Amino acid sequence: MDPVSPANSLRRTPIQQRSTERLARILDACAELLDETGYENLSTRAVALRAGVPIGSVYRFFGNKRAMADALAHRNLDQYAEGIAARLSALPATDWRPAVDAVLDEYLSMKRTVPGFGLVDFGVPAPPESPAADTNQMVAARLAELLCAHLGRPADVPLRRAVLVAVEATDALLHLAFRNDPQGDAELITETRAMMHAYLARVLD
Repeated sequence: MDPVSPANSLRRTPIQQRSTERLARILDACAELLDETGYENLSTRAVALRAGVPIGSVYRFFGNKRAMADALAHRNLDQYAEGIAARLSALPATDWRPAVDAVLDEYLSMKRTVPGFGLVDFGVPAPPESPAADTNQMVAARLAELLCAHLGRPADVPLRRAVLVAVEATDALLHLAFRNDPQGDAELITETRAMMHAYLARVLD
């Protein structure tokens, strides 16, 4: 899978390793501060201080905190896709249910362990600058490609539509599960898994 390009977020794409490492430190600091202060109180100055870089380095990459959080969301999606691919590589391609479980389990793992993921998973928790922006559409397209590549089947329109519906429904249920319990309400997660299996069976069986 090709990574999602954060071209709309980055003012400048890092070329040298030193710049790449500095960008990673900035995004790591952004994620940590999201957990500590929330998105509304996030500032580029605080991120620069936490990352140990001049404020000019932050502005070299990002015009504002939204662009920085958006780049973090893109990085999260790349990490999510990589984690799913690793899980799928250990599974046989003869049964789609373990593959769907891998998609859910990787998300749960990131939700519980990745800094900043609770506020910025794959999208920024602020009014979008473009009404065309749709995080779940992007996530669903990525997941459909991963699942179809693993299962050796074409990513046709009905399957892509079903994955999008599953992503939308799962997103709502998992928000509820993590509102009920910071680690995720176990019973609601079980219901979410059952819903995914029952609904996707229509196109994957």
